[in-house]
Amino acid sequence: MKFSIKIFIGIVGLMGLFTSCKKYLDVTPDNVATIDYAFRNRNEAENYLFTCYSTLQRMNSAISDPAFTASGEVFFPNTLTEPTLGSREAEQGFHLIRGTQTTDRPALNYWDGEQMGQPLFLAIRRCNIFLENIDKPKDLPQFEKNRWIAEVKFLKAYYHYYLLRMYGPIPLIKDNLSIDAGTEQVRVKREPVDAAFDYIVSLLDEATPNLPTIIQDPAQSLGRITQLIALSVKAEVLTTQASPFFNGNTDYAGFKDKDGVNLFPTAYSSEKWLKAMQACEIAVKACETNNHTLYKFIAPGNLPTLPAELKTVMDIRQSITENWEVNPEVIWALNSTFDYQSMSMPRLTSAMVQNMGGAPGNFAVPIVMAELFYSKNGVPINEDRTYDYRGRYGVETVPAEEKYHLKQGYQTIKMHMGREPRFYADLAFDGSNYFGNGQTTPENMLFVQARGGTSIAGPKDNIRVNVSGYWPQKLVKYQSVFGVEVTQAAFRMPLIRLSGLYLMYAETLNEVNGPTADAYRYIDLVRARAGLKGVQESWTASSSNPGKVNSKEGLRQIIQQERRIELCFEGRIGWDLRRWKIMQQVLSTPLQGWSIQETSPEGYYRQRTMVVPVFGLKDYLWPIKYDDLIINPNLVQNPYW
Repeated sequence: MKFSIKIFIGIVGLMGLFTSCKKYLDVTPDNVATIDYAFRNRNEAENYLFTCYSTLQRMNSAISDPAFTASGEVFFPNTLTEPTLGSREAEQGFHLIRGTQTTDRPALNYWDGEQMGQPLFLAIRRCNIFLENIDKPKDLPQFEKNRWIAEVKFLKAYYHYYLLRMYGPIPLIKDNLSIDAGTEQVRVKREPVDAAFDYIVSLLDEATPNLPTIIQDPAQSLGRITQLIALSVKAEVLTTQASPFFNGNTDYAGFKDKDGVNLFPTAYSSEKWLKAMQACEIAVKACETNNHTLYKFIAPGNLPTLPAELKTVMDIRQSITENWEVNPEVIWALNSTFDYQSMSMPRLTSAMVQNMGGAPGNFAVPIVMAELFYSKNGVPINEDRTYDYRGRYGVETVPAEEKYHLKQGYQTIKMHMGREPRFYADLAFDGSNYFGNGQTTPENMLFVQARGGTSIAGPKDNIRVNVSGYWPQKLVKYQSVFGVEVTQAAFRMPLIRLSGLYLMYAETLNEVNGPTADAYRYIDLVRARAGLKGVQESWTASSSNPGKVNSKEGLRQIIQQERRIELCFEGRIGWDLRRWKIMQQVLSTPLQGWSIQETSPEGYYRQRTMVVPVFGLKDYLWPIKYDDLIINPNLVQNPYW
């Protein structure tokens, strides 16, 4: 049941309409004219609690996620005859790599809540209103009050953290201003980055003890904040603070406010990595103690026994799309379901061609992402001594040993053969098999035919087209069926998975102590689920650079590539590339796809540039809207804008 809300918020004079997508989050107070009314009893206060959650639930859309649209992992063309995401505005995040960002109308503006962004400062003010008024209900038990306060403190911390990742130094809205605040009080200033990190961590520390360890009643409360979520987010916050962009970044040495206060830390601190490592260890141990494990696919009774190759693929695919309630790997996800399975799905059948709008398939993965995945030996393809890297674009016929990954007898390129299981789990491409869409017999799987307009998956018009020839199939649940009719099996995109937490812990261990048994262990846990041998064994046996795994710098590169593979397309890596300060490097070369109009394999497998990315130093931080600088002269713009 959904209600509307009208709340007058002190000096802000704001009116909001809040809805959300989960049962308990759908409730917000009806026709509220005063704050006192909103907190007159327990039920009304609970309704207001869920308004504090409402902004978080709206942050589930991939197309408004800066880490999904602007990371270079997924490309969306700007030449489609019709918008397939609902509007041209909805596409703008993908086009930021073209250099289209401006200070007049910043895309994905989370500062003001414009251009597909959510109004995070408004969300923080709601949290403050809750914290200021939660003592008013007389029928609210103390234990419940303590939990609600903890939840809202977490939300307040997370909203600040989201802004911090995007904008760097931000105003810290610790308390709402009074209605009679003067002009100078309203004109808030940006706080130094380390002060913002410290404040966020302090809120998380205050919140954690009064949160439930896990959700006992998932049917009613799944999605509410737990201790495990808070501990995992704290680990991520501290790891972000310790990372090169926020730790010893001299590119922002002159970044000061108008009073001359330095806003960005330019001196490196090893202590930050130590704190991050300790937080990661606590989070990992807490999750493991509470039965979080890496997901393994258990086939339902209506499926045949899967061959080992296909079983590993499903272990990987379903670690994302399995129902949260039964997925032991997911630590935190949003309640709203992922809405873009059809954009990630290739056409597989003539029925899908009849219903062209059912699966537009516009989310295109660049070739460089396909090349990022390891060989079957668990090392980069340009390092594998046995892999024909120079000849990887040569056309060959798929042999019998690849029949569970590729269509036997089909012609495709050598680069598609002899790859690690995550390559086949995460990507669909010309010649790849597809387990699902109503066909789950291993010996008779559907497969992708993408060469030219006469092929089933190939371009039929300039609307429903994949311009690279690679689809991010990990974002499609295998039970979803696309045809003349479409039946999508819903799933929630994870925000934190145990595999990601393991790799983050390994990263911090390496930064503090260099290569150690523990660092290897947590990388190898993720690799084992992906069907790969450990890093030491793989690099020793197969890499042209076997010593890479034995140095801090080498293992750092391995961990970064491991995270980029394991968490690709999930809206995580865009933030990683920024905190590692390697986004410029990653986007320094053209994003390319295959020549999708060609019908012959020799013609199709020719590289074609889709876009030359534009990413400079200024693009690591979002610009503040120019109008905001006029309204509040105490604000300073981010460097280089």
